[in-house]
Amino acid sequence: MQKIGIGYENYKEFVDSNMYYVDKTLLVKDILEKGGKVTLFTRPRRFGKTLALSMIRTFFEAEVDRNGDPIDNRRYFEGKKIMDCGNEILSKMGQYPVIKLSLKSAKQPDFYTAFLKLREEIVYEFLRHQYLADSVKLAEENKKRFCDLKAAEADWTEKLGRCKTKEEKDLLFNEEKEHFATSLRLLSDCLKQHHGKNVIILLDEYDVPLENAWFSGFYQEMVDFIRSLFESALKTNDNLEFAMITGCLRISKESIFTGLNHLEICSIRNENFGEYFGFTHEETMQMLADYGIKGKEEEIRRWYDGYLFGTAEVYNPWSVIKYVKAHVANIDAFPEPYWANTSSNEIIKDMIWQADDEMKKQLELLISGETIEKRIHEDITYGDINESEDNLWNFLFFTGYMKKVSERSDGENIYLTMKIPNVEIRSIYNNQILGWFEKQVKNTDRATLHKAILEGDTEGIGDYVSDLLAKSISTFDSEEAFYHGFFLSLLYGVPGYSPQSNREEGLGRPDIVLYPLRRKNPALVFEIKVRKKYNEMEDGLQEAYDQIKTKKYEEGILDDGYLGVKSYGVCFCKKECIVGKYPG
Repeated sequence: MQKIGIGYENYKEFVDSNMYYVDKTLLVKDILEKGGKVTLFTRPRRFGKTLALSMIRTFFEAEVDRNGDPIDNRRYFEGKKIMDCGNEILSKMGQYPVIKLSLKSAKQPDFYTAFLKLREEIVYEFLRHQYLADSVKLAEENKKRFCDLKAAEADWTEKLGRCKTKEEKDLLFNEEKEHFATSLRLLSDCLKQHHGKNVIILLDEYDVPLENAWFSGFYQEMVDFIRSLFESALKTNDNLEFAMITGCLRISKESIFTGLNHLEICSIRNENFGEYFGFTHEETMQMLADYGIKGKEEEIRRWYDGYLFGTAEVYNPWSVIKYVKAHVANIDAFPEPYWANTSSNEIIKDMIWQADDEMKKQLELLISGETIEKRIHEDITYGDINESEDNLWNFLFFTGYMKKVSERSDGENIYLTMKIPNVEIRSIYNNQILGWFEKQVKNTDRATLHKAILEGDTEGIGDYVSDLLAKSISTFDSEEAFYHGFFLSLLYGVPGYSPQSNREEGLGRPDIVLYPLRRKNPALVFEIKVRKKYNEMEDGLQEAYDQIKTKKYEEGILDDGYLGVKSYGVCFCKKECIVGKYPG
């Protein structure tokens, strides 16, 4: 049984280590036949973009070792689908110099550190092609600049150490930015001169530094550098064969791709390339069969299927892999939201914090399995993310938190009907919303509520709780466990009392009891009920009263030695709460 490679992103490792690989090598053929001069692929996180670029590099690169001797990568494609595509495609294997750069290391707390990480990645790519330093084909000026950039990492500490003032350090830093802004263009020139072939450029996770910079407060500085880097490598580069860029979003308003008239956008709405990022139904079922996992087809579909890329319906590959590995170890393992901890949920959190009543209603519809219709556009900028509700829904759609059900046009705009794709994503919404609500409860001044409780003001208790529920999202309607936990959390801190939940008293377990810290005060019993209709709430109170009586909660508390007890019925319906005194 082949090893399941979780976290591996290098194509060669899959082959060398005999790991299970879902064959996506036909992407090579489609890039040649359908790709643009520069193709931007936008897909959700953990959908195989990095592995795809690694495979593309392995196929096309005229790879050499440190001595400049050629490396034959043909063995990495033996038995793969691409080998059946004919000589016109296969003749391009191993024929091009390749530059591959990942930008994800720039997720840093400040621009200085983020730039140095990008600089480090660029230097590494120069070192990977260090054979160019000895090439007799390079122009002397290019060779000198190449060697200077290749040695930049070792020289940085020495240069910084010679700076005695902040002004000198700032000057050095600005000079470094200028040098590295055109570094990919220089490397392209050198590779073209040495190999006599145009260069393929592969840029991975280009939007990670932009998203991070937005949340960390140095957005414009990062935009300016990325723009300069891309312009020199992709816009004015006559040595470019083609380029592939991957990310989650198309960031255009900031002019990251200024003047790139040859840019081909391939988002999740495009028809081409839909099956190459994520697992198709057939690929997922084959993986279950290969690992002998039977009877789980419907479960894995409900949890991880539902993404529509063009016309291709795909499963979340990260979650499928994690699911299969868990079930190889234990066939009865429960499905989990594996994707939740791998992607940034900051936008969802931000959206929930700022949601108005209308947006809450729409979130409620989505979580309950309904659909919403929204205007769609792909030109998203982090700077404007909170200025329009449309931006937020677009962000959720393009990053994998919603799927298209249908679309229409009014002649000017495109509107998508969307829904949550699967159980996994619904659980992410639920957890984010519940976490937000719990934090809001903790930050609420509960003195008014506690005063009403101590005074036996049932109307005041009900009004306070209802007002707080009105600020929430009705994710857990009719779930008594939610209302129980919510009400219990409000009772912590009542002066002179300690709350206990489901402690045995009398002939049963009352939902919540506030036990007094001093004997002169009565214990307070709260029995909770839930109804689906407002006109049934009074019946809910009566049921609570009946339970308090038949289960003899008050008698049990008095038998424990407490000198007094007061009991209350509490009934919830959606965002309403009523409280009544037990008349017994």
